[in-house]
Amino acid sequence: MKRRYLPLWLLLILAALLVLLHLALPVLVRNYLNQSMADMGDYQGHVDDVDLAWWRGAYRVEGLNIEKKDKRVQAPLFKAPGIDIAISWRALWQDRAVVGEVEFEQPQLNLVDGGDQGESQTGEGVDWRDQLDALLPITLNEIRVVDGQLSFRNFTAQPPVHVYASDIQASLYNLTNTADAQGSRVATFEGTGKLFNRSPIEASARFDPFTDWEDFELSLRATDIALKQLNDFSRAYGKFDFAGGSGDLVLEVEATDSQLDGYIKPLLRNVDVFNFQQDVENEDKGLLRGLWEAVVGGGQEVLQNQQKDQFATRIELSGSTRNADVSPFQAFIAILRNAFVEAFTARFERSLEDNDR
Repeated sequence: MKRRYLPLWLLLILAALLVLLHLALPVLVRNYLNQSMADMGDYQGHVDDVDLAWWRGAYRVEGLNIEKKDKRVQAPLFKAPGIDIAISWRALWQDRAVVGEVEFEQPQLNLVDGGDQGESQTGEGVDWRDQLDALLPITLNEIRVVDGQLSFRNFTAQPPVHVYASDIQASLYNLTNTADAQGSRVATFEGTGKLFNRSPIEASARFDPFTDWEDFELSLRATDIALKQLNDFSRAYGKFDFAGGSGDLVLEVEATDSQLDGYIKPLLRNVDVFNFQQDVENEDKGLLRGLWEAVVGGGQEVLQNQQKDQFATRIELSGSTRNADVSPFQAFIAILRNAFVEAFTARFERSLEDNDR
């Protein structure tokens, strides 16, 4: 039998079309992503470039930036220099399912408390589930975070507050937009990091990413925290600061049908809150501020285990993430913030009241 070959000119045309497709498709994907993220409720997004890797069924997004439209916030909500998205060929051929894995390189998430004078930023104002469906209409088997950073900021406080965890290495499993046969989506999170670039943090969670913080479990532990590094936060929300000491922090909380139950337990060692030269003679603070810190320091002395020179307490977490005035996420953050402040102030005040009696 006589073999038939495609004409050389046809092969050249096919090769040219493939080259043109390879060159044009990244631009088309980039434009599609930018158009999809141009109007996301209160936020807008943009990517700088998209590269394709045909041989491994992947593409790479570079320069992702998501920020508030009004740009009154001094930090973007989220940015990532590089994002690698890969499709599992095995799942595609064996299960006929499009399953993907995403890796974020050096991502940064900035949560901002604007107080009464500034603009807050928690990611509210966008249905991120719809955005995920539009941008990645696939099953996400795993999301990896490499060298990430999570920040809590308040730019209007004096001094400005910046509490952050860096060197975050984390994985989220089954963060999918496809429900199982029972209609549930149970995602898990495991991660480690460093608070202020030095104190080890480990966290884990189980949750349904497509509900409004109704059912979840969260645990977190941070150790060897230098308390002076929390001074911006304690000044802004507790009106005192630390002159020395270290501590550990354990957090366990779960929600069932939007009802929170859990605790925050700080263990503080060698704590020094009141320092005469720092707190009374400091003209920037004033006498009343120094006296308040003396009260806080005195309360800590009452509760302290004198033999071990350490102070521990347990703040119960309770409440509901259902609130007509704020979103479930904002309600949860408010409960956490109030608990952190109470861990360092309210128990001090109660101990002094008991001592006066």
